[in-house]
Amino acid sequence: MTNSYHPLEQSKRTAIVDILRGWAILGVAIGNYSGFQLIGIPHEIKNSILSDILSNFDQYFLAGKSWTLLTILFGYGFAILINNVAAKGKNPVTFFSWRMLLLFGLAFIDSSFWFGDILKDYAFLGLILLLFYKSSARTLAITCAILILATPFIMAYIKGLNIERIAITTDPEYLKLYHSGNWLDFFKFNLVASFYQQIIVPGYAITAHIVMLACMLFGVLLQKINFFNRLNEMKKLLIYVLISSFFISVMMGIGFYFAIENKAGFLKFFHPYFWFILSTMIFVATGICLLYNNGKLKTIFNYFSAGGKMTLTNYMIQNILGAFIFSGIGLGIADTMPYWFYFSLAVFIFIVQLFISKWWLSKYNYGPVEWLWRVLSYRKMFPLKKTIQNNIVTDIKPVL
Repeated sequence: MTNSYHPLEQSKRTAIVDILRGWAILGVAIGNYSGFQLIGIPHEIKNSILSDILSNFDQYFLAGKSWTLLTILFGYGFAILINNVAAKGKNPVTFFSWRMLLLFGLAFIDSSFWFGDILKDYAFLGLILLLFYKSSARTLAITCAILILATPFIMAYIKGLNIERIAITTDPEYLKLYHSGNWLDFFKFNLVASFYQQIIVPGYAITAHIVMLACMLFGVLLQKINFFNRLNEMKKLLIYVLISSFFISVMMGIGFYFAIENKAGFLKFFHPYFWFILSTMIFVATGICLLYNNGKLKTIFNYFSAGGKMTLTNYMIQNILGAFIFSGIGLGIADTMPYWFYFSLAVFIFIVQLFISKWWLSKYNYGPVEWLWRVLSYRKMFPLKKTIQNNIVTDIKPVL
């Protein structure tokens, strides 16, 4: 009986969720690759007009919006998986705890190549999500709202503490590890940087995790109300959300910009940065949902869906490639290039990944890392390669 439950079949996947994952992983790639420009002793880089345009596009439409969207989708997938496991008569808490422990293992590997890894945060918050898996939609909505409303006050308070971050990524001694070309030195740099830049820094450890938890709970809420399978009947609501989130994000962006420029006093107790991030993210995600629902960009969305089905594989490969391109264990490009190079490289690698993902999924049931994670999670072998029996392709796909 231990192995009687398994991932949902492909027919039960919701295409728009994979499309949104694909979009989110593009933004994450651009954000991470842009981050490589910040590893090194600070120096002036003369950016071109192209760099400025791409930087502003990233700043207003992708930075912060991609990982928050991906976090919502993690919560959505969590709810589906929990329901699937519970429906098979198994203990969802035991199953998901083991699954998150495995994710910690993947996070350790990824953190060794990129100190900005987010998998460790998902694994930690995934365990906290277990406290809410039986919660009603109302409870989830109230909890999520409280966290989001509290975020500007919490962020302002933490920033007011003026806790100095240990600048691992700009410290000459630590940078020697990054550029040495020695694998162990390189891994040490990333793991130490991950500890000092994220794990013990209150701004990330507290504020960012509160936002992540709120996003995950919102994702669970969306699954509770079957949101992504009801897009057609909620078209008017989506249009309303699109318009209202656009105006809110514009007003928030302008107001926040002038507040920062003029060092507004209210920022000492009320810092609405994440309100701008979330309102813009909702605008972008809603726009994608409407385009999909109206049958637009079918070919492009088809590729994004393939990339979204292999989110974990593509994410880890992006980070590993970045290590080989920018650090001393590879080409050593580091922070020597203008912004447009990092942005364009991320987009190029992502596009290549979309084509590879589509090809891979035409022959295999899972992405390689997704397959390994599921085999270990369910403690049961699943066929990686697609098989044809009686001219019917058997194709079992996971939800997460």
